[in-house]
Amino acid sequence: MQIINSVCPHDCPSTCALEVERLDGVSIGRIRGAADNPYTAGVICAKVARYSERIHHPDRLRTPLRRIKDKGIGLDSFIAISWEEALDKVAEQLILAEQKYGSESVWPYFYAGTMGLVQRDGIERLRHVKKYSRQHSTFCIALSDAGWKAGTGAKRGLNPLEMAFADLIVIWGTNPVNTQVNVMTHITRARKERGAKIVVVDPYCNASAKQADVHLMLNPGTDGALACAVMHVLFKEGYADKNYMARYTDVPERLEQHLKDKTPAWASKITGLLEEEIISFARMYGESQKSFIRCGYGFTRSRNGAAQMHAVSCLPAVTGAWQYYGGGALYSNSDIYNIDSTLIMGLDKLDEGIRILDQSRIGEILNGNVDDLGDGPPVKALFVQNTNPMNVAPDLLKVREGMQRNDLFICVHEQFLTETAEMADIVLPATTFLEHDDMYTGGGHTYFQVAKQIVEPIGLSKSNHWVHCELAKRLGAEHPGFQMSAWEIMDATLKTSGYPDAETIYKDRWFNRDLPFEKAHFLNGFEHADGKFHFDAKWSDLGSQHEVMNGMPDHFDVIDNTSADYPYRLVTAPSRNYLNTTFAETRSSVKKEGRPVAKIHPSVCKDMDLIDGDLIRIGSKLSSIVIHVNSFQGVQPNTIIIEGIWPNKSFIEGIGVNSLVSSEPGRPNGGAVYHDTSVWVRKYKTN
Repeated sequence: MQIINSVCPHDCPSTCALEVERLDGVSIGRIRGAADNPYTAGVICAKVARYSERIHHPDRLRTPLRRIKDKGIGLDSFIAISWEEALDKVAEQLILAEQKYGSESVWPYFYAGTMGLVQRDGIERLRHVKKYSRQHSTFCIALSDAGWKAGTGAKRGLNPLEMAFADLIVIWGTNPVNTQVNVMTHITRARKERGAKIVVVDPYCNASAKQADVHLMLNPGTDGALACAVMHVLFKEGYADKNYMARYTDVPERLEQHLKDKTPAWASKITGLLEEEIISFARMYGESQKSFIRCGYGFTRSRNGAAQMHAVSCLPAVTGAWQYYGGGALYSNSDIYNIDSTLIMGLDKLDEGIRILDQSRIGEILNGNVDDLGDGPPVKALFVQNTNPMNVAPDLLKVREGMQRNDLFICVHEQFLTETAEMADIVLPATTFLEHDDMYTGGGHTYFQVAKQIVEPIGLSKSNHWVHCELAKRLGAEHPGFQMSAWEIMDATLKTSGYPDAETIYKDRWFNRDLPFEKAHFLNGFEHADGKFHFDAKWSDLGSQHEVMNGMPDHFDVIDNTSADYPYRLVTAPSRNYLNTTFAETRSSVKKEGRPVAKIHPSVCKDMDLIDGDLIRIGSKLSSIVIHVNSFQGVQPNTIIIEGIWPNKSFIEGIGVNSLVSSEPGRPNGGAVYHDTSVWVRKYKTN
């Protein structure tokens, strides 16, 4: 057995440094977090620690497949074929679509199931060279990115290691115990060594909230109102640092005036929190110079997510917490890496005139919505990597309808026969991160990392990069990146980006891009032209759907509010053992999660004569699902929580939770609104 260094690629900001037990050339044992990496600190999530279950899973795809029967009925619909036949067929169909309908009729479709820069983003090179339809990636970060940049001007913030030196840590818009466990390592250190207090702001008592000193259990989509009321108290009670604001912010006096009527009483009616809770938190925050807010992606999943993120990001600018080591905030450090992705993504071939399609609107797009398609042709060919839209996309019934089209050619490159792969005409077996080379940034920390292939690919599986290059040959797509190995692309990219070469970084384990204190804390100015933090957000710079947004922080009331017909708000929160739909096929993860359940307040259960395990039907304006009940005290009576993106097949009627979720984009720049759905609930009655 050997211990080999690697990097976790899965869709999580931690991008953990790993130590992998290589048992032989084709198999692995346990995976551990690298103890000598200051951020990973020897800790990884349970799902990746059990990765041997996934890489060696008997259901891994091992050969290319061609569909010979109906869509969506499983492996019986396919026969095994050679790579040559599979790639020839894919190329033939892409060329046919291009010749008949134009290049924009082909839509390469991907996301962050694999986060490595070469293997994930190389699909963009194929897209740009061939002038296929472009993609607006809106599943996760679009709205939260806009909200953070509205204030700071850049997607960066504190080094997360500073959490260990904070006196108050506020976890807002994330559940790190479930989704980013390394955050808890540094929070725990702060609590043990400094007596730091932990506050969690979240609509339900999740695993992180259970470890907090204070849990603010607010109504979904009302974080902006809470932030405004906190700032109201900060100004009213003298916690606002007016000297700091005069130097570093744009309109502090106007902000103070704007917040005059944003009282705790006002916010209480919106958030469902008690006035006393809001005031107490505001004082706790105001009294702590070294206050660290860890913002997460939860903001991005409401129609008002950008406005909420902006409001929360204003807090350290009001108190001047940015001035102190351990004080300020972190959302993501993605902007610190400055990687020149021209070669990887083929940006030298980018044609700005090619239309952009919103990935969250895939259902409407595949069904021919002219508002989404614009002046271009219908999508006639879909090439999917690193995502599973038949589970994760909003408005799932519309997605299923679109994928069922007989005139739509679908190729899916995947590790397992996902529900998206079941809809494909051609399925290509994909490698895991331990079976190819790649390099990684990590928004949750400051370390750039390189990883080498550790074991041979299972069966005939091939990497994303290999598939891009082979398709390029058949499609007549010419670009230097298609003639290079993944490692060669890494070396060339690192050279143009001012980094050491790939081998050096690999041997050193990582390359730290940590910013100096003054830069990380914006003490040299924020990343706007005026060098100021912007309380008055210029939303028009961040997206085209900005017209109705208020520049100043506020409760942006565009959420799917409750009504007589839809009296509850549904949040589809991340589970602990699944990562989106990844790991939903591994035995131990499924065993630990059990089955899909709806967490509902006991008072609601009593009113409806429900007990744990009963079946209910939950319905939105789009659809309804049948699911089991879990009576749960840690949620407001008007809120329902369903954890995890379960396969549709896990639900009694074969359709999952995202069938309830609208594909209406958030403002100002689009985004899937997974935590923003009003619903009704009824006791399920069997026929």
